[in-house]
Amino acid sequence: MHESSDTELDVLIIGAGFSGLYQLYTLRPLGLRVKIFEAAPDIGGVWHWNCYPGARVDTSSESYQFSLSSIWKDWHWNEKFPGQDEMQKYFHHVDEKLDLKKDICLNTRVRSAKWQECEKKWIITTEDGSIVQTRFFIICAGVNTEPLVPKYDGLDTFKGIWHHTARWPRNGLDLTGKRVAVIGTGASGVQVAQEAAACASKLTIFQRTANPCLPMRQRKINTCLTELENHKKLKEELYPVMFRRMLQTPGGLAYMCVPQTTFSVTPEERRLFYEQLYMQGGVALWLWGYGDALTDKAANDEVYAFWRNKTLARIRDPKVAEKLAPEHPENAFGVKRISLEQNFYEIFNQDNVELVDLAENPIEGISEDGIVSKDGREHAVDVLVMATGFDSISGSITAIDIEGKNGITIRKKWSQGAHTYLGVASSDFPNMFFTNGPQAPSGLCNGPTCAELQGDWLTDLMKYAQTKHIEHIEVRPEAEEGWRQLVLGINAMTLFANAKSWYNGANIENKPFEPLNFVGGVPLYMQRCKEVAEHDYEGFVLL
Repeated sequence: MHESSDTELDVLIIGAGFSGLYQLYTLRPLGLRVKIFEAAPDIGGVWHWNCYPGARVDTSSESYQFSLSSIWKDWHWNEKFPGQDEMQKYFHHVDEKLDLKKDICLNTRVRSAKWQECEKKWIITTEDGSIVQTRFFIICAGVNTEPLVPKYDGLDTFKGIWHHTARWPRNGLDLTGKRVAVIGTGASGVQVAQEAAACASKLTIFQRTANPCLPMRQRKINTCLTELENHKKLKEELYPVMFRRMLQTPGGLAYMCVPQTTFSVTPEERRLFYEQLYMQGGVALWLWGYGDALTDKAANDEVYAFWRNKTLARIRDPKVAEKLAPEHPENAFGVKRISLEQNFYEIFNQDNVELVDLAENPIEGISEDGIVSKDGREHAVDVLVMATGFDSISGSITAIDIEGKNGITIRKKWSQGAHTYLGVASSDFPNMFFTNGPQAPSGLCNGPTCAELQGDWLTDLMKYAQTKHIEHIEVRPEAEEGWRQLVLGINAMTLFANAKSWYNGANIENKPFEPLNFVGGVPLYMQRCKEVAEHDYEGFVLL
C-alpha cells in the first residue's frame, strides 16, 4: 500500500486532516496496528485540496490548531486568518513533532468497505485494488470534502477552463486578463471573487441565494524578535486556559454569546454592542452577540438589520445592493454558514464585476464559449469557477461503498435520513465509527476542537474494548432512534430548523431535509458522550 505493506490491521482510519491525524496520535499508545489511508499526495485534509486563489481559514489562528503544547509551543502564526500555504506548513510541523507519516498511506483512496460477520472484520478495498482487513474502521473524511458539481447541460462542450474550488490545479491558474465566472457565493466563491476582481478583465458572479458575509479584519502577526518573545510568554500563560475554555462554548471557540437577550437592553446599548462586534471582525457579530439571536426571529431581525445597513453603505448601485443584502432575506441571519470577507462588497463597485441573480435568471446551460442564462444571454467565459459547495457532512461517508450487516449499505440506510448514535456510529455497521459526521457538532464546531473531543472519546472506547476483551461494538437501534429524536428536537427549537442550507442538506437534490448537525453545542454534546461512557457505553452492544 505505497508506504506500507500491512494487510491486517486493528484500526484503519480514512483521512489525514485534523481528525485523522489526531485519531492516529491518540491510538498509537494503545499498541494497536493503526494506519491512515489518505487519497491526497500529502496530509492536511481540506488544506491540501483547497488551493484556489484566496483560500483562507475563517477561524482565527489561535483557535484553529491542536491544543497539544508540544505543537503550539514552537509554532508561530503569521496571520490572524492563515492562508492555505501557511496551513500546509502547519500540518508539516505537526508531522515533524508527532512523526505521523510513517503510519500514513498517501495516494490511497478507499473504494469500498464490507463487513465480514464470520470474521468480525472489515474488508477494505482501495481504488488500486489493494485489500486490507481491519477490526475497527474509523472515517475521518471531513465535513466539506465531497465536491458538488451541478449537472449543467453542455458543460462537456465548454472550450475554456473549469474547476471546482476543491479540485483546483496544484500549480495554480493565472486569472490575469481572463473573463472569469464564479458560480456560488459561499466561502470559496467569496474568496476567489476577491482575488479575480483584482486581475480579471471581466468577473461575473452568479448568486443563487444572498449569503451575509462579515468583515474578516485580517492582519499580520508581528514577527520581530521582541514581539515573538512576548507572544511566547503570553501563549504559555493563556493557551492552556483558552483551550479549556473552548470546550465550554457551543462552537468550540474561546468566546461565546453574552447572557443578555436582545430586548433586555436599551436600543442604544444594543447598537453600541453590535458596533463593537462588527469592528472586532471575524465571527463576532454572528456568534458572540445576544444569546437569543439564533432562536428568536425578532432578535435575529435586529442583528440582520444592523448588518444590512452596514453592507448597503458599501455598495453604490442600489439594485445590486438589494440583491446582496435584501430587505427580506430567504434565511435568518447566521443559519446558513456565514462567510468572512476582506473587500467582497466593494468589488461590485468596479466596472469589471457583474452580479447575476440566479433566482431571477437561472443558468440554462453551458456553451462552448460561456454560460447561457434564462434570458438568452451568453456570458463569455475563459475560466469557470465552480464554487458550488459540497455534499456536506454525510456525503464524505456515503461516497464510499460501505456495506454492513445483511448487505445493508450506509448510502441506502441514510437515503431517508441520517441515523446515528452520538454522531459517531450507526446500527448495522459494527466496529465502524466516524468523526465530523451527521448528528454531531461537526459543521457548527471549530474543526480542531471537534477532532480532539471526538478523537479522545473514541480512543477511550478502544481502551475499554481492550480491557474487556471486546471484539464487536455495535449501536442498538433504540439508542440510535433516541439520539435522532434528540437532534431533531433541539434543532426544532432554533431558527436552523427552516434554513435552506447545507446544514440541513438543502443544497443536494433529493437529499432529506433535516439537521445534519447537533445544534445543542459542544458542552451538551460532551456531557451526553461522557454519560454514555460512564454507563459502560450504554446504547452499544459489546461482545
